Amino acid sequence: MDGLPVVVVGAGPIGLAAAAHLAERGLRPLVLEAADRAGAAVAQWHHVRLFSAWPELVDPAAARLLAATGWQPPTDGYPTGAEWAADYLSPLAAALGNRVRYNARVVGVARRGRDLVVDAGRDTEPLTVHVRTPHGEELITARALVDASGTWTTPNPLGGDGLPALGETAAADRIAYRVPDLADPATRARYAGKRVALAGSGHSALTALVALTELPHTEVLWLLRRGEPGALFGGGDADQLPARGALGRKAQEAARAGHVRTVTGFRTTTVEQTADSIVLTSIEGQRLDPVDEVVALTGFRPDHTWLSEIRLDLDPVLRAPTALAPLIDPNVHSCGTVYPHGAAELAHPEPGVFLVGMKSYGRAPTFLAMTGYEQVRSVAAAIAGDHESATRVELVLPETGVCGGSGLFDTATNDAETTEGGCCGPAPKALSLTAPSPKS
Repeated sequence: MDGLPVVVVGAGPIGLAAAAHLAERGLRPLVLEAADRAGAAVAQWHHVRLFSAWPELVDPAAARLLAATGWQPPTDGYPTGAEWAADYLSPLAAALGNRVRYNARVVGVARRGRDLVVDAGRDTEPLTVHVRTPHGEELITARALVDASGTWTTPNPLGGDGLPALGETAAADRIAYRVPDLADPATRARYAGKRVALAGSGHSALTALVALTELPHTEVLWLLRRGEPGALFGGGDADQLPARGALGRKAQEAARAGHVRTVTGFRTTTVEQTADSIVLTSIEGQRLDPVDEVVALTGFRPDHTWLSEIRLDLDPVLRAPTALAPLIDPNVHSCGTVYPHGAAELAHPEPGVFLVGMKSYGRAPTFLAMTGYEQVRSVAAAIAGDHESATRVELVLPETGVCGGSGLFDTATNDAETTEGGCCGPAPKALSLTAPSPKS
């Protein structure tokens, strides 16, 4: 199988980095991207500013590949999604040349001549990658598969039990599942002066909270599934990603200024539409006053349907690789640090198959680009047979400044841990409200 390509699914930041590492090792990467350009998902949140600074957003192997073209890496500031795509992802895809194919959607992967239940030959036969293109279907034979397709296309629903709430699908035109781009006149008009229900407690929700409260005469109803906001605003000055800490301060400032009404312990079970409004009801029977629009930012989940003939070993809760799941579980994971991990934690019973990037985290949040870059460095080494390099993983993530896992439900124990201390020491109780904050 040495002459066969390594298929990389997805031409986003992690997929392109994987291709750069594979090419650097003399392997044949073939990146298959369903959209018509690199960084298509990033382009959809072009207006959001990243927490990571430029040096943390450029993969080392990609930088070496780009240097040969005369590309100069940005060195300062926090780019928006649009800037990341234009100044890094597009040039990187161009440098990879015909090793990146667009409008090529992977619809299935299998072991050649064997379905899921056949044991024989799984370690000797190549993979077959089924691809749908504008010109018809294609079958590509590959030595390995690196799935960097992400989770952007499969957001979590508004429903509090992980399934769409009753009436949610019918009300889809009144519910947004991404951070609204309020610089767009039509989008701004949709929310300005309206009553908006915002569901979610992560960084995307905080970004939307700040943006919506800056609109004139807009009222935000912030729906939290947990009992109290607790450490949702982050660690402030204790956060080693300053932009992330600044966002938390700005969101807390907006909430304290009276522009936001917070509803805690609310898990949506029904969505009712009237002629000009939406009414949400919780599992406990709490019925909210009507709102004009809903923004549901409750996270994302991976799509494994097209991997149904591949033997995956996934954690039953997070849907992440079983060896990785306990290292990233938000129910127990503390302080924003992740134990160093690479090919060993990302491998599956199917030889030569790796899930990387956001998809490797399953339903766990707070993935950083630098995590994905280290993942694909290790995976490329493993595919090339350099097992010493594959196991020599070095990864230190910036701490959040807030301890304890978020969990699905608040308990007295969790509340005490997140407000009174833990592995990082006391979480800040009073945050400065004057520091400027980027959008994300």
